Amino acid sequence: MPPRRRTDPAEGLAAVREVTRVLDGGGKPPRPLLATAVRYGLEELAARYPGGSVEVRVPPFAAVQVVAGPRHTRGTPPAVVEMDGPTWIALATGRLSFAEARAGGRVQASGQRTDLGELLPLVPPEPA
Repeated sequence: MPPRRRTDPAEGLAAVREVTRVLDGGGKPPRPLLATAVRYGLEELAARYPGGSVEVRVPPFAAVQVVAGPRHTRGTPPAVVEMDGPTWIALATGRLSFAEARAGGRVQASGQRTDLGELLPLVPPEPA
């Protein structure tokens, strides 16, 4: 069963685009806008790569379980990827590679199957 979306896809994509513009301009996006953008991106990840073997967390906004494989049901999952909101948006839009984010300490990952590099980016570039 596909995950339930809580964020309207059109609203979420618009939020990602606006957050990206703000971040590219060196600004800090408003928290509600960043929250919408993060949730949309995580929901898109879960829709494209369903499963329960890796938990992707972007506190305090949301977390999803993705990637086929063993599923956990209680406690801390065996595979966790965690980052902040701006890092998630940069990864989801392709402005930052997963390898760069990990090497720079912007992503914490533990367990198997936590290299999300092959799954990203999720959001297509904005039309010119």
